[in-house]
Amino acid sequence: MYNPQPSLQAARSPGGTPCAQDVRSGNEQIRELLRLYGLRTSLIRLKVIDALHTADRNGRSIGVRGVHAQLEQLDIPLSFLSVREVLKRLCAEGVISLGNDKCYSLEPEARAVLEQPVGR
Repeated sequence: MYNPQPSLQAARSPGGTPCAQDVRSGNEQIRELLRLYGLRTSLIRLKVIDALHTADRNGRSIGVRGVHAQLEQLDIPLSFLSVREVLKRLCAEGVISLGNDKCYSLEPEARAVLEQPVGR
């Protein structure tokens, strides 16, 4: 029987995109980050933090529209207002910061948690 889901053993799919195991590992780091800041885990928080972390790894910060656009490209149906409210809450809790250019970036402490190897 054909199984359309990628194997969890492979590190990357043939197209170079992360497989389910990579995504799960990233989610565990984000879950740990949220736990350390006393926040509940939700799908929208996972996706927003992942978008910010991706931008951070690429050496840039992004605004609300950038985060929303990135999520839309991934076919994640979240409203602009929902994204904005999550960013405001993460900012209020000290996970991210809002720069003078109206762009968000991870705080150094949050970045350190996301960069730790899984299982530590």
